Amino acid sequence: MRRLAAFAPLFALAACGPHAAPVAKAGPVRIMSMNPCIDAILVRVADPGEIASISHYSHDPAATSIPIAQAMRFPANAGTAEEVVATRPGIVLLGAHGDPATQAAIRAAGVAVVTVGVPATVAESLDQIRTVARVAGHPERGEALVREIEAALAAARPAPGWRAIDALIRQGSGLVPGTGTLADELLGRTGFRNMSADYGLAMWDVLPLEPLIARPPKLLLMDLTEHRGPPGLLARVPDMRIADFSERLLQCAGPNLIDVARRLAEIRRQLSNPSPSGEGLGWGVWPRDTRFMRNAVSRRQPPPPSPPLKGRGYAANMGVVP
Repeated sequence: MRRLAAFAPLFALAACGPHAAPVAKAGPVRIMSMNPCIDAILVRVADPGEIASISHYSHDPAATSIPIAQAMRFPANAGTAEEVVATRPGIVLLGAHGDPATQAAIRAAGVAVVTVGVPATVAESLDQIRTVARVAGHPERGEALVREIEAALAAARPAPGWRAIDALIRQGSGLVPGTGTLADELLGRTGFRNMSADYGLAMWDVLPLEPLIARPPKLLLMDLTEHRGPPGLLARVPDMRIADFSERLLQCAGPNLIDVARRLAEIRRQLSNPSPSGEGLGWGVWPRDTRFMRNAVSRRQPPPPSPPLKGRGYAANMGVVP
């Protein structure tokens, strides 16, 4: 949850703003990135010698959106104007939600600033890649990365006639991406229907366990890494399958879209051809085990009773009908 807390504003998913105009100069330019999502694009479109530093979050294994070994090749910055003055890069790339005082101080130091927003759609993400590539002076590399992402998305599309599977992504503390988010578009592109609106949720909203158990989706996507442990009561909900979906996949767009598309396509294929073997609670894809596991106990015992929603505010607030 450290990354989620640090980048909660990213979940607003605002599009690239007008301040993201290309400013590349003739010849190499040293670029300082103060945003880990920008880092992930920059290391793909710039030469190593053109990168003055990247965000310190990219040096954190729990927060980085690029391979940690690759990130450690570059100096890290803490996003301060003082570091910019000391480093004297040609351009500083900032996220749209950076500190205004820091931005003003950087500009006052005579360093060019390019503000890059957070894409709400695949198209906006591809435009963001093109922007960063132009700033780095390598637009052709941006186009190459765009083609790679488009190819991954095309390969992840279901076959014609596929009936979308009702699914829900639920992150730590019950955070759910809703209609109008990038995650929502990616679900639709890969053969799923985001059930968020069925619960009356906003773009990014919290869904407690009670309404989820009362009206479960066919597929629940959640992070099942070891430190989180098994999903508890959710694993005993009948007729609901659980698939491991790392929260890292939604931390950034850019090159990360390739991993998201491949993971969602893999899950869809496993749903189409589940393994009849395996043991465990409920149906699920557990860490390091890609089998869908059926629990005989859950078939012998009745499911837990649906929690009472009336009088608790869930029906009114989330559109859940008991």
